[in-house]
Amino acid sequence: MKLIVYSHDAFGLGNIRRMLAICQYIIKAYPEASILVVSGSPALHSLRLPKGIDYIKLPCMERDESGVVSSKYLDTDVEESVQLRSDLILLTVKNFKPDLVLVDKKPDGLQKELHATLSYLKTEQPETKLVLLLRDILDRPEVTIAQWERHGYYDIIANWYDQVWVVGTPEIFDVRSEYQFPVAIAQKTRFCGYIRREAGIKPRHILRQELGLQTDEKLVLVTPGGGADGYRLVDAYLKGLENSVANHRSVIISGPEMPAPQREEIRQRVALLPQVELLEFTDDLVGFMDAADVVVSMGGYNTIGEILSLQKRSIVVPRTQPVEEQWIRAERMAKLELFRAIHPDRLTAENLMQQLQTELEASDSITPSRLDMNALPRIAEYLSRLVYQHIAPTCIAPLMAIGH
Repeated sequence: MKLIVYSHDAFGLGNIRRMLAICQYIIKAYPEASILVVSGSPALHSLRLPKGIDYIKLPCMERDESGVVSSKYLDTDVEESVQLRSDLILLTVKNFKPDLVLVDKKPDGLQKELHATLSYLKTEQPETKLVLLLRDILDRPEVTIAQWERHGYYDIIANWYDQVWVVGTPEIFDVRSEYQFPVAIAQKTRFCGYIRREAGIKPRHILRQELGLQTDEKLVLVTPGGGADGYRLVDAYLKGLENSVANHRSVIISGPEMPAPQREEIRQRVALLPQVELLEFTDDLVGFMDAADVVVSMGGYNTIGEILSLQKRSIVVPRTQPVEEQWIRAERMAKLELFRAIHPDRLTAENLMQQLQTELEASDSITPSRLDMNALPRIAEYLSRLVYQHIAPTCIAPLMAIGH
């Protein structure tokens, strides 16, 4: 079985980390599979890839806070970069001849760069299955509906895609009704549940020992994801520490995409706080989360999945620009008491520290999440049904009944 996984990744690390988690599970379930990841993520080279997975690196693009796309490193205009990426994607599909292409989020790719590939597959490789993978929430319904109508996404999905897999549950956000899917697309849509994250590389007690923590000492992890727009959260947290006497330890992981001047300012401030350790990046974020007593984070899909998987006390401060996906997710999950959420407009050092202290002092245990967290085995089953036309092998974890 050969798969191509496309993830444009113009902003942050979330998309590529989510897609790689799926790829790694598929390789475990189907050791004979070969997966080729096609992505513009600059983080690909620093992520661990097991045997069976390789990647084609596309030229990097980036998106500013208003959503404007540009070339990240090359001195070329957007059209030239997109054409180069489009040619590379098409050449990869022609030569690799995948059984299935899994497209992340954008039905026709970044700046329509998948158009040539989609046309080629339909006419020259019609046996190749085409699947669109959507996270639970894209943006506010009125914004997403207008965008999908403007770009013709409803027609593209209806005419070219075999299925739509949603890594979420209708309990939190039902894309079929929220985004007004036509019947033809709603019938192709499969809810997979959320992605349960695997254990970290290092167990909790080892990481805590390495950090020099005493048995009863509290640890707070602060993670703004990739970090490109995470300065405000880290700044508020540091201000809270600078204006109070903290009785806990902290690890801040700034993220590799935080601008260098902001990261340097944070480094200088952390140097004056002996109870705080600063890291730019770790390939064991789940391990650090597990070691922590409270997690302070933004509201990205992967981070929330890790919080839910570990059942961690958490304070989530989502972004609202350029899309409101994080806030919608955080608000709805906070109402289910899965964690605390602070709207970014109400983020202050005082508010953050007050809520953090409440979480640090809480003695009752976390109520296990009732959300479906079986996305990975369910995706493996859907994949088997599409490619092999039968139910997944016994190596796949058993699943509960699936409703569509």
